[in-house]
Amino acid sequence: MSQKNNGLLWLKKPKAIFTANQEDAENGLVIDTVTGKIVELIGRNAQPSHACERIMDVSELVITPGLVNTHHHLYQTLTRAYPSAINKRLFPWLQSLYPVWAKLQPEMLTAATELGLSELILSGCSTVADHHYLFPNALTEAIDIQVAAAKNVGCRVVLTRGSMSLGQEDGGLPPQSTVQKDEQILNDSERLIKTYHQTSDLEHSAMIQIALAPCSPFSVTTELMRETARLARSYNVRLHTHLAETEDENQFCLKMFGMRPLDYLASVDWLASDVWLAHGIHFNDEEIRRLGQHKVGISHCPSSNMLLASGICRTKELQAAGAVVGLAVDGSASNDASNMIQEVRQALLINRLRYQADEVTHLDALYWATKGSAQLLGRDDIGELAVGKQADIACFSLSGLRFSGYHDPLAALILCGADQVTHLFCAGKQLVDSGQLLTLDIEQLAARHRLMAQKLA
Repeated sequence: MSQKNNGLLWLKKPKAIFTANQEDAENGLVIDTVTGKIVELIGRNAQPSHACERIMDVSELVITPGLVNTHHHLYQTLTRAYPSAINKRLFPWLQSLYPVWAKLQPEMLTAATELGLSELILSGCSTVADHHYLFPNALTEAIDIQVAAAKNVGCRVVLTRGSMSLGQEDGGLPPQSTVQKDEQILNDSERLIKTYHQTSDLEHSAMIQIALAPCSPFSVTTELMRETARLARSYNVRLHTHLAETEDENQFCLKMFGMRPLDYLASVDWLASDVWLAHGIHFNDEEIRRLGQHKVGISHCPSSNMLLASGICRTKELQAAGAVVGLAVDGSASNDASNMIQEVRQALLINRLRYQADEVTHLDALYWATKGSAQLLGRDDIGELAVGKQADIACFSLSGLRFSGYHDPLAALILCGADQVTHLFCAGKQLVDSGQLLTLDIEQLAARHRLMAQKLA
């Protein structure tokens, strides 16, 4: 069965496949490498109805949708295991690192973005939402730098134009050298939306999107929160921030605003379905009900929450209330890794500390990392394997000692601890082949990144 140059590729007969929608694709799927879409799912004992130019034997591989990371800080790859930040709670951790991050230079951000995205791609991640909120004088065009870096690497990105306008002199946490005026932030936010934001639907799938993301309630003014929401909605882009990560944050908001973080969010018109929040740990029952009522999204960040001893997100209660739950690795300085498939395992394990073993499964964790995360970003074209969706596809091997003796391949992918993808496609383009990144030279990138980390320190 062949037809030259039609761009169709049959990923044939995977060992197991997770579609995130329960559709039958036991015998694989056909993708169009020209249009970047899935054109056919092949059920049990069936054959493709399309003539395929190529066939890839994936009979020893487990297939999932490309994983979707909903919250990251790529610049933080330069400060992994930073001595002054080790073994600290969130606020002291931030205060120890802000002065270091204030020295970021453009070439440092380029290296950090390229390396973090490459690491994520090699873990099976095809879409990354990054939250960059540091804009010192040397780095006022940070998002432009990240757009260029993302194009070099080749994955999808949602680059959130973060902001900090409340420095230490005004009662905030960040040093003055890292904050900007509200007007400057809003003007640049509008420029970035006009310049880079791509709308996305099933016909035209975006590779680069912009969202607006004040860092947190304790680092921006109330007026900036309100005006950012107004600006985002005038251009139909999404909103993002950190919220309810620690009890210290609750106390800070009570002291500063006279209300809990979620009440503050509601007061600035952020309690809405176009908002997704990083962490979302310390909500009470009534707050969870309100989050669900308004369909707010929550980025569950298991490793970061464990590292900083922040707590455990109430994922099941949030979902039951109607909130959308996705998954994220968070910044590499509060995780010290950027590995999305490992984060799926962490999500399963940390939820087993809150819920019974039969209440959260490996399939739940995979769903959060795929379709749940896509919904969090307002995307219906990625995160699942179905006809007409984007050909963002991860193929994992179950070879190696850690998998020896497995019986259920899909469960083994998570329970035995997969850590690297074998093949990865994004919009039908292959980014990883046999475990090797195709778009950048990893050794050269790592050497450049190490040099930048040394300069920053």
